[in-house]
Amino acid sequence: MPVTSDGVDGPGAYAEAMANEGADAAWVRRVALLLIGQAFSLLGSSIVQYAIWWWIVLQTRTGSAMLLATLFGVVPQAVVSIFGGSWADRHNRKLLIMLPDMVIAAVTVVLSLGFAMGWAGLATIFVVLLIRSAGGGIQTPAVQSFIPDVVPSGKLLRVNSIYGVINSANMIVAPAVAAVLINMVPLWSILLIDVTTAVIGVGFVALIKVPKRRATAERAAHAAPEGEGRSPLVGVRRVFADLKVGFDYAWHRPNLRNVVLGDALTCFIAVAPMNLTLLLMTREYEGIDLNLGFINLTTASDKLAANELGWSIGMLLGGAFMSTIGAKVVRDNMRMVALGVTLVGVTVVGLGVAPNLLAYLFVDVANGVASAICVGPMRTIMQTESDEHVVGRVFGLDTTLSTLGMPLGMLVFAPLADLIPISLVFVIGGVLTLPIGVYLFGQTRRRAGAVPDRGR
Repeated sequence: MPVTSDGVDGPGAYAEAMANEGADAAWVRRVALLLIGQAFSLLGSSIVQYAIWWWIVLQTRTGSAMLLATLFGVVPQAVVSIFGGSWADRHNRKLLIMLPDMVIAAVTVVLSLGFAMGWAGLATIFVVLLIRSAGGGIQTPAVQSFIPDVVPSGKLLRVNSIYGVINSANMIVAPAVAAVLINMVPLWSILLIDVTTAVIGVGFVALIKVPKRRATAERAAHAAPEGEGRSPLVGVRRVFADLKVGFDYAWHRPNLRNVVLGDALTCFIAVAPMNLTLLLMTREYEGIDLNLGFINLTTASDKLAANELGWSIGMLLGGAFMSTIGAKVVRDNMRMVALGVTLVGVTVVGLGVAPNLLAYLFVDVANGVASAICVGPMRTIMQTESDEHVVGRVFGLDTTLSTLGMPLGMLVFAPLADLIPISLVFVIGGVLTLPIGVYLFGQTRRRAGAVPDRGR
């Protein structure tokens, strides 16, 4: 490198510094466009999702209806994620992020028209939930595998945590907006919000310029192997072969295996009963008012909104911690996953034993914090410990198993909620989650003890 007579680096150093600064500005711009686009998309989807779920809860008030809503809203995502992970590795990830938003917006318009004209009902909602869920099965692996394409590896935990903060902020705003709108305007007009935010979100994502390295990889992935046709049967075989590759890849890497299994089991045991919080609020706290000073919770929609806001505020606080202090001090992402899962179990028990509505809301916030503590590190482990050419399949596998865990858990917990006190369902789910956290802690200690033997 050239050096001037006064000891200062010459033009070569300056050019290198400018190139590094330009690279930093480029990835920050890409991340900003992605996060802003996802923020708009999540906001509209969340408002509509809350409106749909509250309509089901307030109209039916049964565990069986919640079970059906969960099956239609979750199982398609689990099934489609099998294909979504493979597509994310083989095709244009940016396009796979944008297209589902547009399709979901279109079916939401149909549902809106159905309510406006008076022919929409529970069956129509289930169909729309199915399509929205299938879109998530394509979009979720694409977003998670697209993040490493536009973010330096050293910044992944921070960006994942910021993404979690944006998601949590949307979930704070969305139920509040939905609670206000549902008492002021008809449901069909609320549903149209998703259309506007989808168009805005897609517009931001469309502006992202993918680095040349990724673009080249996508072009290579588009090409079929030599001698291989383009028939649908070949494509299906390739997808299942890709799924097997992703499973084998994750299974033989302890951190990936533990994260994927831990996520799936937590969704089966803890997240499934948490989907019954809406029933818990309507059954246990019906007729019980809570004056918080700045707001008085009296109606069912008020309490449903407070329930969602409490958890979202916790997610926001946990995500903010992980994106600032946590990003600087966390040295073992797996240990944070274990801590988060353990705290999820403890707080789910707390939701069941809370003596009153105020205590319930405080535990609800703590549960959101616990969830944020493990979600960001989980994503970071899968992104950093997976090769670029299989990261989509790893996320697809995780999405499939975790989303299947939820309806399978609901098959157990939803009928149980109609037989025993619903608060006891939460206690059972929380207690059964604790061994998962203990197991993950044991895996971190075992790995730490093996480090000297590998000469590290």
